[in-house]
Amino acid sequence: MSVKNVTTAEKNQVKLELVIAKADFDNAVNKAYRKNVGKITVPGFRKGKAPRSIIEKMYGKGVFYEDALNDILPDELSKAVEEKKLDVVSRPEIEVGEITDEGVEVTAIYFVKPEVTLKSYKGLEVTKTLRAVTEDDVNHEIDHARERASRMVEVDRAAEKGDFATIDYLGTVDGVAFDGGKDEGHKLELGSGAFIPGFEDQIVGHKVGDAFDVNVTFPEEYHAEDLKGKAAVFAVKLHKLEVKELPALDDEFAKDVSEFDTLDEYKADVKANIEKRYADMADSDVENQIKMALVEAVEADIPECMFENEVEAMIQDYSYRMQSQGISMEMYMKYTGMTMENFKEQFKPQAESQVKLQLALEKIVELESITATEEDVEAEYAKLAEAYKMEVEKIKEAIQAEMLKKDIAVNKAVALVKENAKITEKAEGEEKPKKAPVKKTAAKKAEEKAEGEEAPKKAPAKKTTATKSTTATKTTTAKKTTATKAKKEDKAE
Repeated sequence: MSVKNVTTAEKNQVKLELVIAKADFDNAVNKAYRKNVGKITVPGFRKGKAPRSIIEKMYGKGVFYEDALNDILPDELSKAVEEKKLDVVSRPEIEVGEITDEGVEVTAIYFVKPEVTLKSYKGLEVTKTLRAVTEDDVNHEIDHARERASRMVEVDRAAEKGDFATIDYLGTVDGVAFDGGKDEGHKLELGSGAFIPGFEDQIVGHKVGDAFDVNVTFPEEYHAEDLKGKAAVFAVKLHKLEVKELPALDDEFAKDVSEFDTLDEYKADVKANIEKRYADMADSDVENQIKMALVEAVEADIPECMFENEVEAMIQDYSYRMQSQGISMEMYMKYTGMTMENFKEQFKPQAESQVKLQLALEKIVELESITATEEDVEAEYAKLAEAYKMEVEKIKEAIQAEMLKKDIAVNKAVALVKENAKITEKAEGEEKPKKAPVKKTAAKKAEEKAEGEEAPKKAPAKKTTATKSTTATKTTTAKKTTATKAKKEDKAE
């Protein structure tokens, strides 16, 4: 392969003219012949035994050209793009020219990444909202722990709201049973609203062993078309009544649900965890503000295909997540009544922001000469291996080092922009934010000590927990490698 010429076709487009060597093309044609000869019937020859020359004479000299080009072109074009260091962002428009003694002339037109300028990326002004932990927050968290540690206790009395009733039921409309209207041994929390209106209320007051009818009307907006607005009768048998018993809020409870010996210690730990979570949320919000500011700062004539490619990638990622829940995209489209075009339109604004953000961060990487070291790469591989519970070598097979280096450099760019941002802080609900206090350096503090004064005592070290920074890019390859399918059961109730 030899590249004859590279020219600018239109804005952000390049025309690549190359020649595929005749020997390489002939090899590809021979490969196509061997692949297809078994499918071709030629009089006088057993199937699969006809010589290439006879087949070409019978069907035309170019009978194998299309398959040969499809086989050889991707690799040849890839080599040409790499040789000329083109940053292509689209599939090529290909035109095959003459086949001469030199080889095959090919023209490929690509879209390439646009030139990007940034209005600003240092000194971005963002607000960090600080949320205080309240007593209600702590109690809410502890209530969840009590719920998880609760136990079910049988009761012998008439059913009340809040009880858990184990029932059999059979529903009919006009005396005819319908799909999804039957179950046995079903546990139902009375008052939860899990069943259609009126059903649970009519169980209240009954005792274990009672058999009775429940009369209800299906809502007009019910999901089953044939049941909308229909009156139904459910024959119900009540087998068991239980109540949820919560553990007492004391030291014994703390020992059971945590590593602490007292309730006060447990509450303090719960509060610390909530404080960390709120701090992480505040940091994440700051990063999102910074990213949005970078999106606004981008000035570039971006090819539409870049947005389209990002939409396709987002849909593919969404599809993988649906499949992990046992739902195909076809099924999802059917249930939601959406078309693929509607679906793509929903992703478009997010895709445009993501493309602009990526271009902005890549420009910062270039301007600041940011690089990823081998140590950075190995550390990232180890982190991914730990996250996905896979061997490091398997992760390396799934994700190329060069791709990881780009991601690491981009994440360093996010950190750089954040370090140089002007962050003001405000309490949640407060209107005017306050500027974050400027940290004094150790050298400055030393200068401030009066001559002859004893060195100030150090304050006791405060235990802090490192917050996790949100990354700007996703490495979806590893996610796809590790994605698993889980069957989701649908129950008509």
